[in-house]
Amino acid sequence: MLSKSQARAFFLGGTFLFSAIFVFLTVDTLRQNDSRTNAQNMTADVLKGKEIWEKNNCMGCHTLLGEGAYYAPDLTKVVERRGATWIDVFLDDPQAMFPGERKMVKYNFTKEEKTQVIAFLDWVGKIDANGWPPKPNIPIDSIATPPAPKASSSAVALPQPEKFSQLCVACHAVGGKGGNVGPALDHVGTKFDADYLNRWLSDPQAIKPGTNMPKLPLTDPERKDIVTYLSSLK
Repeated sequence: MLSKSQARAFFLGGTFLFSAIFVFLTVDTLRQNDSRTNAQNMTADVLKGKEIWEKNNCMGCHTLLGEGAYYAPDLTKVVERRGATWIDVFLDDPQAMFPGERKMVKYNFTKEEKTQVIAFLDWVGKIDANGWPPKPNIPIDSIATPPAPKASSSAVALPQPEKFSQLCVACHAVGGKGGNVGPALDHVGTKFDADYLNRWLSDPQAIKPGTNMPKLPLTDPERKDIVTYLSSLK
């Protein structure tokens, strides 16, 4: 059992030690604050995007850095995961990208507002959050998509165009990888010719009124690349 003087020394020593540790950790945190919070890349668009985020109460459904509601997905790394192009199209009409599934409000953002929201989400995604959000132990693709079908020996598919990998795979699967909102496209080249695919991508509603397929913002060269790729899927 400690004497009074020993107990006093133990208390004062412990208080001093842990106070010193607290001060050191506080100073160390403040020293790293700017670099870890990505403060050097905080632009005017990032600030405006944050205003839009707060004005529309996006945290009422989503989480950022683990803070917010859990009704909708965490968006900490959404730009890294989906890409700015996909998010830009998604914000135009969330229901069109996930018909019958998404309950997200259509906010009718202007092009400038969408750019600002994406800039904010991109900035958040580059914050050093000590590994948040954690990566799943099992790759999501292995759960969400079926095994890749065996390729025919005569089928030689071209590399996926950039726009296809940015937009189309959110709804369609190729080789068992991609979304399941729309049909798999593994053999689309045997079903439709290039002219039909070009007209379909130009205006899906004109070909099939009421279809859930949205009209994608593609330039003529981008649409041509996707048509060439789809035609190779046989």
